Amino acid sequence: METANTKILITGATGFIGRLLTQRLVDGGCTLRCMVRRDAAGMLPGVETVRGDMLRPLTLDPVLAGIDTAYYLVHSMSGGRAGFERRDRDAAENFVVAAEKAGVRRVIYLGGLGETGDDLSEHLKSRLEVADILKKGSFSTTFLRAAIIIGAGSASFQMVKALVERLPVMITPRWVSTRCQPISVDDVISYLAGCLTDERTAGRTFDIGGPDVMTYKEMMERFGRIENRKLFILPVPVLTPKLSSYWVGFITPVPPSVSMPLIEGLKNEVVCREDSIREIIPIRLTPYEEAVRKALAGITSQ
Repeated sequence: METANTKILITGATGFIGRLLTQRLVDGGCTLRCMVRRDAAGMLPGVETVRGDMLRPLTLDPVLAGIDTAYYLVHSMSGGRAGFERRDRDAAENFVVAAEKAGVRRVIYLGGLGETGDDLSEHLKSRLEVADILKKGSFSTTFLRAAIIIGAGSASFQMVKALVERLPVMITPRWVSTRCQPISVDDVISYLAGCLTDERTAGRTFDIGGPDVMTYKEMMERFGRIENRKLFILPVPVLTPKLSSYWVGFITPVPPSVSMPLIEGLKNEVVCREDSIREIIPIRLTPYEEAVRKALAGITSQ
C-alpha cells in the first residue's frame, strides 16, 4: 500500500500507544490526521489535528472526511469505572456509522488478548465487544489482540512496577499463577505500522505477544531481579481478583478506574493461541527482560 499520499487517521492520538504510533508513521512518511478530544498539546509539529469525541457523533464527520485507513485506539476506562462498557459500545457504534458515511476503507484496532467465554472480566469483554462492532462495518477491520504491554506509560507496566517496588512481601490471590505473554511496546508499534503497509492483514484477527510466556508471579519476580529487589509472593486461595483490585488501587499510581478492571482481568489467561502474524510481519520479538529495561530507561529519561 502506498501511504505517502493516503490519509491515515489515528484516534486516541494523545494516549500512550497513539503518540508512539504517530511518531513511527511520521518517520515513515505517512500523511496523518490525529483526533484529539481537547487540545493537541504535545503532538508532533506539522501533524494535522482535529477535535472529535466518539461519544458526540456530530463531531466525527470532519474527523473522518477523506480518510482511507483509521487506527482505533480509544477506550473509556479513564473516564471512570462506572459504565465504561456502555461508553465503549456507544463510541464504537458511533464510529462505525461515521466511518461508513465517510467511505473509510480499513480500520486497525488494538484490543485485548484473552479467551472468549462467559468468565471474561468486564474489561476483556468490552474489548471483544468493540472488535465485534467494528467488524460489522462495511470497511475491513484488522484486530490485534495484545496482553500486557511493556513500556514507559503503559498502565499495566506501571502497576507491575509499583507492586515490585512498594510491596517486597505480597499476599496475593490465585491469579499470580495465571499465564501471560507480555509484549514490548516497540513490537506493538511495529505490528500496528506493519498492518498498514501489508494488505494481507486486512479483515483478519491476530494474537500478538512477546517471546516469553510466564505466570504473573514469574513476571514480577523477574522484574524484581532486574531492579535488584527480592520479592516474597505468598498466594492464598481466599483473596479474589476483585478484592485484590482494591489494595492494588491504593498501592499503584494508576487511577482506580483503569487499574481495577485490569486487575480483575488477571484471572483470564492471556497467551497467544496463534502466531500467523509472524509470517506476514516477521519482526524480532523483544525478550521480556530487555523490554523491561527499555521501559525503565524511558521513565528515567522523561
